Amino acid sequence: MFDPFRDFDTAGYLRNFAGEKDLDIVKIAEHELFRANLPDAVSYLARRKAITYRDFLKVHEILFKGFYPWAGEDRMRTAPDRSITKGETVFASPADAVRSVTHGLRLGQDAATMRARPGEVMGLFAFGHPFLDGNGRTMLLVHAELCRRAGFSILWHNTRKADYLRALTQEIASPVEHPLDAYLLQFIGDAQEKESWVQSANVLQGLDGGREPDQIGGDFSDPVVIAQYRQFERQRGYELKG
Repeated sequence: MFDPFRDFDTAGYLRNFAGEKDLDIVKIAEHELFRANLPDAVSYLARRKAITYRDFLKVHEILFKGFYPWAGEDRMRTAPDRSITKGETVFASPADAVRSVTHGLRLGQDAATMRARPGEVMGLFAFGHPFLDGNGRTMLLVHAELCRRAGFSILWHNTRKADYLRALTQEIASPVEHPLDAYLLQFIGDAQEKESWVQSANVLQGLDGGREPDQIGGDFSDPVVIAQYRQFERQRGYELKG
């Protein structure tokens, strides 16, 4: 059980307002909130002149504030000492999560870069993994807005979830090989206005990675955990700027 707060038995999954422990019910609640709050989140993004890390957090807050008291707060605030993993995937440390998402936003707001390297941008968001839950939906919405501003869209309905998630996992582990660019560039379409995103809510929902839970990989107070993370960074071979 993913329990970074270490209070699942008394507070439920990630301290949700209902104190719910059944992950199937949690999944339904998150999905319904996503659908209900999607128009507000899309409108918020469309109004931003430039999209900042704070805006990334705000989108998460808009989507999930009805279920999680920490919605819109990143791991620097909610779990600053925890190492987060999922299967064999290692996510950024809380501090590097900020840098990874910020670097992705910087690249994504250059139209030429976004058109050429949409997978690299998505991979930076995914490696950052700044929230305890709801990362997939948040980054997909922000990524869709960056695509729109760059004059194109990803035809998500033509992708296969298993192939996308495989390429995304490879991107996190080895971004210098650009596996997610190679995958996403097969599905480039014309720019879509925000109304189309709302109609595509079910497609976005289906690409968020499902309910496989995150795991605690240890605490960054442990020298062994720190050494393992630094080794993973060296293997990635990608310099985060900012």
